[in-house]
Amino acid sequence: MRRYGPAVLLALVGAAILRVSLFSDLYLRYVQPALRPYLVVSGVVLLLLGVAVGVLVRTADDGEAQEDLGAPAGHTHAPAGPRVAWFLTLPALALLLFPPPALGSYSAQREAGRRAERGVGTFPALPAGNPVDLTLGEFGSRAVYDSDRSLTGRTVRLTGFVTRDADGTWYVTRLMVSCCAADAGSARAEVRGAAAPPVDTWVTVTGTWHPEGEPGSDAAWPPALDATSVQRIRQPDNPYEKR
Repeated sequence: MRRYGPAVLLALVGAAILRVSLFSDLYLRYVQPALRPYLVVSGVVLLLLGVAVGVLVRTADDGEAQEDLGAPAGHTHAPAGPRVAWFLTLPALALLLFPPPALGSYSAQREAGRRAERGVGTFPALPAGNPVDLTLGEFGSRAVYDSDRSLTGRTVRLTGFVTRDADGTWYVTRLMVSCCAADAGSARAEVRGAAAPPVDTWVTVTGTWHPEGEPGSDAAWPPALDATSVQRIRQPDNPYEKR
């Protein structure tokens, strides 16, 4: 039975990949939507490899059984491998049954002090009407770098999860990815005038931009929002913003 370990491991990993990419949207916790087809193909290939390896092992076992019928007394085969090798299937089984959650406040705090160096300039006009739905990345870019201050007097709506500083200041935060969760950075906006929900709670915050400092200055970062409402929501299927 131990000889089937590699086949079981391949099949479990393939099944886990298919579970998060083909049969659910859990893959969005790790990669961008455009990578879904590659995950599905990888899962199918690994699953088929597992089946193929299992068939080969079974065929070899049947051949050895036939040889044993004519083998002299005392003839034995070498052990197939250590039993501890089966523990290698545990991580794959855990991924299949308990997919890890999306990155949250811990990852965002590691990136909180890092932001791209960008020049001050103008931005396209915002859509008419209030409130305006903006990503955290777009809100932060306009708040910090827009020389025309296009956010002035506009009501905006931001969606993200709650992070908090040691002094109690809290932020609506979103992780941004280019390809997958491994390259995630963060965008955030300080929320003023509203009580902080628990850390990692997903919220939609509506309010107006609170200008600080000159465009492009350190005082302008992080951008701030005077909140008029904070609504708790469930985590979106895709928890990340496109960088």
